[in-house]
Formats: sequence, structure tokens, C-alpha cells
Amino acid sequence: MSSDRTGPQSDSPGTVEELSALRTSPPRERADAARNRAAALDAAAELFARHGVEHVSMDAIAAAARVGKGTLFRRFGDKSGLAVALLDERERALQHEILYGPAPLGPGEPDDAPLPEERLRAFVDAYLDYALDHLDLVRMSETASPGARYRIGAYRFWHRHVALLIGSALPEADADADAHTVLAPLSAEHLRAVVAEEGADRVRRAAVTVVTALLASRR
Repeated sequence: MSSDRTGPQSDSPGTVEELSALRTSPPRERADAARNRAAALDAAAELFARHGVEHVSMDAIAAAARVGKGTLFRRFGDKSGLAVALLDERERALQHEILYGPAPLGPGEPDDAPLPEERLRAFVDAYLDYALDHLDLVRMSETASPGARYRIGAYRFWHRHVALLIGSALPEADADADAHTVLAPLSAEHLRAVVAEEGADRVRRAAVTVVTALLASRR
């Protein structure tokens, strides 16, 4: 395993600033709008957990939240918008760990920083924890329309983080393209189909194998 750390580092000041700019941020709202938003998200979370994301209508969420349908649609657009909002807090927690948390997921201490290869494998593992715990919501957010996954702000963060780590481990690699390759088998649509057939443990091992093979093939 190479220990070359001369490329861009995902924990260096410039790249931390760059990734921080891509982080999802909590909305700034008036007090009444914030209350309606919280009520809608609470109602959606309860109904999704009880009936499944695919079997809950926006009408049902509006009724349970006691907000107007127009308010709900204006605020979230559709169920995919609700899914994105429900995932926001979980995404921000994972992003914080990546930027500031302990190694190997985070940068750790300066005198004991993990190798980019170690951080990349740790990211895949942590992302799978997040995605598998909220698979229906992630799938809803990623499949609302063609290409929706790639327009989500969180995906831009995951992609840039992975690209920086690949670039650090392999300065000659096409890091942006390779980052999409690493993230492809982590899509919720893929995970949902494969987990049902192969189980979560095999999916996790296969995702790490993709990273290992990519790193080896670029050396």
C-alpha cells in the first residue's frame, strides 16, 4: 500500500473549507414556517415508518401534520423533497464526522492521520450504515426523477470527498471519474435490489472490494 500523501488531502484547511461549502445546511425560516416544517417532517417520519414510503400520500401527511396541502407542496415539492429533508440531519452528522471526527472516517489527529486508502474504506462502511438504515428514504430521494441522485447536494459532498481521497492516494488517477465508480454501487436502487438477494454483509464486502480493486488497478 502506498503511503504517498503529496496529493490533495481531504483534511487539509483548503479542502475542509471546500467540503464545508458543499454540506447540507438547516433552513432559515420564520418561527411559524419552522413549526409547520417540523410538524410535516414528524408526521411523514411516523407514517413512513408505519406504512412504508411508497404507501403514504402527501394528502395523508398533510392531514396528520394539520397543515394545508398547498403549504406542504410549496415547502417540499413532493415525497422526494420530504425524503431529502428527513435525511438532512443524518447527512449532516455523517458529514461532520468526515470533516472533524476521529480516524479513520475523519482526519483524526495531525500526528496520527490515517492514510487516504483507510479513510476511503471507512467512508464506504459508514455510508452503508447510513444508507441501509434509511434505505427507503434514500431511494425515494434518489429516484424521484431521472438523474435525481446526482443533483442532490449531499451527493456532491460524497463525490468530492471520495475524489479528494483517491487523488491523495493516487495522484495520477482520474479521481473525479473514479469517485463516481466508487459511489455507483452505493446507490439506494442498487442496494435495495442486491440486499434482498445477497444480504447486507455481502453487499458491504463487495463495496469494499470495488475500492480495493480500483486502488490496485491504478497503481
